[in-house]
Amino acid sequence: MDFDIALTLSIIGLAMVLFLTEKLSIDTVSIGVMILFLITGILDIKEGLAGFSNSATLTVASMFVLSAAIFSTGVLDSFSYRLSKQAKKSELRLMLTLMVSAGVLSAFISDTAVVALLMPAVIQLSKNNQIPPSKLLMPLSFGALMGGVCTLLGTSTNILVSGIAENAGLPAFGIFEMSIMGLVFLLFGILYMAFVGRFLLPSRKSKELFGDSMELGNYLSELIITEDFTQLQEQVSKQKLFNKLPIQPLQIIREDGQKIRVYPNTAILKGDLIRFSSDKETLEKLKAYPGIKLKAELVWEEELVTGEEERLYEAVITPSSFLIKKSIKELNFKELFNQVLIIGIRHRKGMLDTLLTRTRLAPGDILLLRATEESIQSIYETEGLLLVSESRTRNLNKTKTILTLIIMTAVLALAILNILPIVVSAMAGAVAMVITRVITTEQAYKAIDWKVILMLVGILSMGAALEKTGGSALLGESIVNGLGEYGPRIVLGGIFGLTFLLTNVMSNNATAALLAPIAISIANSLGVDSRPLLMAVTFAASLSFMTPMGYQTNTMIYSPGNYNFKDYLLVGTPLNILFWIIGTIGIPILFPF
Repeated sequence: MDFDIALTLSIIGLAMVLFLTEKLSIDTVSIGVMILFLITGILDIKEGLAGFSNSATLTVASMFVLSAAIFSTGVLDSFSYRLSKQAKKSELRLMLTLMVSAGVLSAFISDTAVVALLMPAVIQLSKNNQIPPSKLLMPLSFGALMGGVCTLLGTSTNILVSGIAENAGLPAFGIFEMSIMGLVFLLFGILYMAFVGRFLLPSRKSKELFGDSMELGNYLSELIITEDFTQLQEQVSKQKLFNKLPIQPLQIIREDGQKIRVYPNTAILKGDLIRFSSDKETLEKLKAYPGIKLKAELVWEEELVTGEEERLYEAVITPSSFLIKKSIKELNFKELFNQVLIIGIRHRKGMLDTLLTRTRLAPGDILLLRATEESIQSIYETEGLLLVSESRTRNLNKTKTILTLIIMTAVLALAILNILPIVVSAMAGAVAMVITRVITTEQAYKAIDWKVILMLVGILSMGAALEKTGGSALLGESIVNGLGEYGPRIVLGGIFGLTFLLTNVMSNNATAALLAPIAISIANSLGVDSRPLLMAVTFAASLSFMTPMGYQTNTMIYSPGNYNFKDYLLVGTPLNILFWIIGTIGIPILFPF
């Protein structure tokens, strides 16, 4: 092994450790890897920055815009309502309807967006039909993942592997080239969930953030302002009580019984009863604070922290949210979201025991929000939070719907008939959506998940470095030496198994970018067509069911479904093994060596 190969593998190994530990965001690691390849001279500037002009990157960016245009018309909003009308007869029928619906939608729209669309409706359905959401949300996520491998457009991973193949001088994937095998996976996945998986799903009610049996990590308490309080008549923003101690005031009740919201300019008066949230240590300190009388800790009830115009909402932090790793204090949440107030956070291991404002948010965290119907609109309009306490239906815009359908049909037709490459038709479609004002330029820019784009740019450099230094050939030869004597089908099975194991613990795109060049090298060593091996990488990279971090949709449902890590292992491991067997047998039949 020469120095360049060793250096390349060392950099990739470092990246994999960072992917696994999640100390840094995946896009930061990916771009960092690209920079290391440039600094060390493994790649020159043109090679290192090629990801910005790669067809996969541009196609994925365009698909974000096209998906946003479809959602902006409101044509899919009524889908959840129709779903509830058609699937109320039994829990099994509801689960099957969810999986089929998610699968069909995910074949053409981002699977993450599909789960975001349907999850609020599913939670509402579970409440209305007294079905634990844990019985429905995992089938929803799994159905979306299976549907995503039915077409080239289903996930960014499909487009990425197609782009790697094209850069290697191989034909790009057709839009429906994966469809037959994808539908086989979808069919067997649905049958597995119907006859096996649903009995392994936990029957666990979602933990409410308020209720008699739930205790906040931060205690809800009351204090009364006495005549000895030194800052009577002064604004909340100037109060030492709230500025120097970790206390979050939630509500003030005047002596006459009037309930008022807490604003920075709200004055503190004698006799005010202030409801607040704080940790246990602060409560101990408050007992000796002059001018206040601390009352007993309260039972957490919705009516204690809401006024006549306000109510409580639950929202989940999405995997691509700009809120991740930021504290509420840093964000200035009330100003950022139009006076929406966080009064509770539930992490995956339960409510926090530390001050809310100092907590750094993570994907899957559920926020308990207090807001009016007017102010909660700011949450609907952000990409970083998904309201799960209720679904929203907008008025259907018929003009935009017609334009969107025409443009999407044109995009697909031009690519299917090979009149234009998919990257060109997708880019043209995205521009057409803006020109026809289906969406605005600002909405188009906002629709693009730039973290995903930067991640793709960075991880494409890994494959380029492996290929240039001969690292992919070396790794490919190692796999061939170990499995090659058993034939290409066994080698394919090994690639499929390695891919789904890696994608369950690190990014599916990173896994695909790492293994696709190796699959091409293996095919060259065996003297067979690389298509079946590339398809094995493509399918296995997206069919991730064994861990909550294996795919974004699995992370999104973790807290709302009140799942444990072992739930994914219990339900997802047999499904991954089933797909491993099906892929090893079926892929070579549909994509001969």
